[in-house]
Amino acid sequence: MMHMKNQLVCPDAIVPVDATNIDQAALIHSRSWQESHRHICTADFLALHSPQHQRDYLSGEIETGARVFMLIHDRPVGVVSVRDSLIENLYVLPEAQNRGYGSALLEYAIAQCPSSPTLWILENNSGAQRLYERRGFRLTGRRNRITDSLYEIELCLE
Repeated sequence: MMHMKNQLVCPDAIVPVDATNIDQAALIHSRSWQESHRHICTADFLALHSPQHQRDYLSGEIETGARVFMLIHDRPVGVVSVRDSLIENLYVLPEAQNRGYGSALLEYAIAQCPSSPTLWILENNSGAQRLYERRGFRLTGRRNRITDSLYEIELCLE
């Protein structure tokens, strides 16, 4: 199937992540996290975020109450997690980006939130900020320092 840039596709399914599919979710999380952080992290730090490491991370998220979901369109291409009304871990495989999968995951995650959804992004992640602001998220003014020169910023959908 040919996809056009920014064309919203209808996913085959968005399914909960559990023991039967966590390895697929971890691979998506690992590859996408490494790609999105390659300009701000050392190669050694990126390498630590292997599929096994991200499997352990996602397992821990699930064990502590987060609900993790995976988008499948012909194959698994994206993940997102929701804890109460906090949306986290929205990642789409690098080669599958700009096809509407992130928007589909975001809409699904918003529907899982019992109150106004919030999320945090790195302040230099302009692509993610554009995605969230197009959906109506707005900066709250809250920031967390990650390093001396890098912050994460909070956005909320009112």
